[in-house]
Amino acid sequence: MKQIPCVLMRGGTSKGVFLLADDLPTNIQQRDELILGIMGSGHPLQIDGIGGGSPQTSKVAIISPSTHPDADVDYLFAQVSITEPIVDTAPNCGNILCAVGPFSLEKGLVPITGDVTTVRIRNVNTNTFINATIQTPNGKVQYEGNTTIASVPGHAAPVALTFLNASGTKTGKLLPTGNVIDVIDGVEVTCLDMATPVVLIDASQLNKTGYETADQLEHDLEFMQRLETIRLLAGEAIGLGDVTHKVIPKPILVSPALHGGTINVRYFMPHKCHGALAVTGAIAIATGAILPGTVIEPYLHGAVDMQKIAIEHLSGKFEVALHNQTNAPEGLQASIIRTARKLFEGNVFVP
Repeated sequence: MKQIPCVLMRGGTSKGVFLLADDLPTNIQQRDELILGIMGSGHPLQIDGIGGGSPQTSKVAIISPSTHPDADVDYLFAQVSITEPIVDTAPNCGNILCAVGPFSLEKGLVPITGDVTTVRIRNVNTNTFINATIQTPNGKVQYEGNTTIASVPGHAAPVALTFLNASGTKTGKLLPTGNVIDVIDGVEVTCLDMATPVVLIDASQLNKTGYETADQLEHDLEFMQRLETIRLLAGEAIGLGDVTHKVIPKPILVSPALHGGTINVRYFMPHKCHGALAVTGAIAIATGAILPGTVIEPYLHGAVDMQKIAIEHLSGKFEVALHNQTNAPEGLQASIIRTARKLFEGNVFVP
């Protein structure tokens, strides 16, 4: 049995296994086989590993000192398939990202500098840079606090994230087709690449209200197949090729907000409806809310406050602040507040 040091952490509304790159094989195939063994993939419950049997809990973060002068640590995210032998490093995960700063500080990869410490993170998946500000009173990472986020019980210390260059993460363009509106499979959509590639779809165009539960959406097999058809065609249109075995782009239904927010959404991962909302998805949606002419625009009431874009989802609201030092939308930066918690630290054993 191999034993690998690992930390299990909650980041935002996700849970993942955190590993140091130095503890893993340098050969990618060998690394991925080890990760599949750690998670127990190949079984719907991941019964022979420490994965949680859900896309939100079958995630891995691989951390190392950064080789880039503008970053302290490198973060490689892996979405691990539950039943198939797939370790997908194409996407990013902003929820797991919330825990990268605390993990890096506790592992001594970055020195603690005071009551708060900023960790400069390079996301290797997308070559983007994020500043994470962590509460570190008395020279230690503090997880306890009064901040709450939707879909996570209790409260914890805030983690502030600022995405410095999130535009065009995978395609090189904020609007990868060059259009604000495209017609795909007879449906008007907005394709955006901001923090992650997404396909924004007016729920009514797929005969949905946008207020359905996850179960109601997932059990409508005709709807789910139509959604996947649009996603696959959008993947081709934005230059990602055949995305059948990729988790990007993410399809998102939009509808009018009901509870004082900016917009209401249902976010797909992509084949299950998220019980809340991904960080990167929220940033993309917020961007869609301030760009003129998107499928979101008809549902907005007046000017959008860029400092408080409130996105309603299945379990509450997600707030995003956008700011721009340039006159071009490609210069947008996004800030959010999330929480993270260390759950377990030790060794994971793999045959």
